[in-house]
Amino acid sequence: MVLDAFRARLGSIIGGFDAAQSHRRMRGFRATRAHVNTLIAASGETITARARWLVRNNGYAANAVDAFANHVVGDGIKPSSKIGDAAKKEELQKLWLAWTDEADAEGLTDFFGLQRRAAREVFLAGEVFLRIRTRRPEDGLTVPMQLQMLPSEMLPQDLTHALPGAGSIRQGIEFDGIGRRVAYHFLRRHPGDSTDPGLAGETVRVPASEVIHILDPVEAGQLRGVSRFAAAVVKLFTLDLYDDAELERKKTAAMFAMFITSPAPETALDPADDDLEVEPGQVVRLDPGEDVTTPSTPDSGSTYEPFQYRTLLQIGAALGVPYGYLTGDTAKGNFSNTRIALVDFRRRISAFQHSVMVYQLCRAVWTRWMDMAVLAGAIDLPGFATERRQYLACDWLPTKWDWIDPAKDAAAEILQIEAGLKSRTQAIAERGYDAEQVDREIAAERKREAALDLDFRRPGSPAKAAVVSSEDQGGETDPDEEDQRANDEGEERDTRPAEEG
Repeated sequence: MVLDAFRARLGSIIGGFDAAQSHRRMRGFRATRAHVNTLIAASGETITARARWLVRNNGYAANAVDAFANHVVGDGIKPSSKIGDAAKKEELQKLWLAWTDEADAEGLTDFFGLQRRAAREVFLAGEVFLRIRTRRPEDGLTVPMQLQMLPSEMLPQDLTHALPGAGSIRQGIEFDGIGRRVAYHFLRRHPGDSTDPGLAGETVRVPASEVIHILDPVEAGQLRGVSRFAAAVVKLFTLDLYDDAELERKKTAAMFAMFITSPAPETALDPADDDLEVEPGQVVRLDPGEDVTTPSTPDSGSTYEPFQYRTLLQIGAALGVPYGYLTGDTAKGNFSNTRIALVDFRRRISAFQHSVMVYQLCRAVWTRWMDMAVLAGAIDLPGFATERRQYLACDWLPTKWDWIDPAKDAAAEILQIEAGLKSRTQAIAERGYDAEQVDREIAAERKREAALDLDFRRPGSPAKAAVVSSEDQGGETDPDEEDQRANDEGEERDTRPAEEG
């Protein structure tokens, strides 16, 4: 403390950065130098509990979580194996698709549903855990492996102590002497679930090779995740209180239809005479000296909506979710600013998809699943032990983005492909599909159309022109082309005499 005070005093004398001064404007700014791990250990559980409360009780918070998870996962982030053998790749993809329905150890959803739940938990609690559960052959699974999702609360934040030797446990995670994660010490039951019988506080050690820890670290050296709501909890909660108070004020004011003013009576009024029922069009006779006034119902004022809008903008910025997705309000935006916000949001989502969901979750599951599939004999991959890296090579394809302006965006993409700025494979991958599979489906459809004498291609398309050109080479002419040639020849004959003259 003495050293900090000396540094602050020295900084005020030297000058320089206003952000480090202790003058009048910054006198109340007391920033801690504690590491993020210390802050999460002290406050992480409280922040997560408040975030979960808000999602259960606040519509804006619930909407933000759903918008984030829906954009990150959508229909699922799906693999496209890079195995060169087309038949073996097809067999592998079919085996994977069959296993995805069995992936959830709870049996509530498929693998892509687990992806969506994981994205929700990372947004809500900052992290989530998936425990890999190896199953017996007699369980009848396509590949004897399942995934069990464990929430952040299952790994105690306060479990921190040194171990005999060089190891240690920090925030429930066991490390060896050189800082590698060795194991996770999970609680046997959720600390807040009173319906789960068992000994509260009892932990079980799970090797790190059996655990997938998904989080989006924001600082170097961070061990545990922190909720995206950390910067928005205060404003969301106080705005909710303000809205409730405003609603209650309007409700209370609306309860009073009128007030009757009378001269002060010498004796107390009879309660029966004090009630006056009002009906539409009613003529009310009053005693001498009595007067009737109606209350002026207070309005919310012209500042209510602008205040709400600005506060929700700040909440959206804290959560990283555009205003329209947070509130469902489309009246505030036009096409241009909505598109700008959407492009920025999609860039953020794309970064999260590849750096967190694909890197931490999808790759780990794919690697373990491939090993289990080969060991269990579910698929035969010759030379897998020596060429494992080549067999594991895989592209992960997120769900395609919906067009913002379908006609213009599609036309722009076609121009990029024709100019050589983008490949068809890249364009198809951006839609969440495997290019080889799409090509096989197109070829099969063309063959079926030819067999049934069908043609769904529009007349002006490049494919249609190619068909016409091939028919011309075979001696046949297209009627539309004959008409065009006749028109061209007629125009040439009409203009020739004028040129000669």
